Amino acid sequence: MDKGRLEAFSDGVIAVILTIMVLEMHAPHAPNWQALLDVWPTFLCYVLSFIYIGIYWNNHHHMLHATKRIDGSVLWANLHLLFWLSLVPFTTAWMGENHFAALPTALYGGVLLMAAIAYWILQQRILCVRGQDAVLAKAIGSDWKGKLSPLAYGLAIAAVAVSPWITYAIYALVALAWLIPDRRIESRISE
Repeated sequence: MDKGRLEAFSDGVIAVILTIMVLEMHAPHAPNWQALLDVWPTFLCYVLSFIYIGIYWNNHHHMLHATKRIDGSVLWANLHLLFWLSLVPFTTAWMGENHFAALPTALYGGVLLMAAIAYWILQQRILCVRGQDAVLAKAIGSDWKGKLSPLAYGLAIAAVAVSPWITYAIYALVALAWLIPDRRIESRISE
C-alpha cells in the first residue's frame, strides 16, 4: 500500500500537537519582568517538548522517505506512536505549571519512553514489510541512539527521586543527542 496518506496524516497530527502545546502557554497577566519570570518553567518545558516533537517529525520523515511500501501493521504502529506523542502537550503543561514537581516530571519521561518504544516498533514493522536488505535497514545500522534513549529515560524517571532537575537535564541531553541531524538515511538514499 502507498505511504502517502500515512505521511500526510502524521504531519497533520504533529502540527496539531505543536499547536496545542503553544496554546497551552498563557501570557503573563502583568506587564513586568516578574510576571515573565513566573512563567519561565512553562516556557522551558515548551522548548524541550517542541524540540522532541521536531526530532520525531524529522526522523519519521526520513524513515518514511526510505520506505516505499507499508501495510496495515505499519498503519497501526504509526497510530501507536502518534498516541504517545499526542500526550506530550498534556505532560508538558503539567510539568511546567507545577515547576518540575516529581510526579509530572516522571510522567513526562514515561511518555517519552513510550514514544521511543513506539517509534522502535514502527521501525521494526516497516523493516518487516521492506526486509532487512532495504535501504532503511542498512541506514539504521547499530542505532546506538535508539537503544540508549529508552535507558536514559528510565534513568531519568528514577532520578526524579533525587531531583527533578537531574531528570530534566537527562531529558535535555537525550534531546541534544538527537538534535544533531542523522545523515544515515540521507546518505544511503543518495547512494
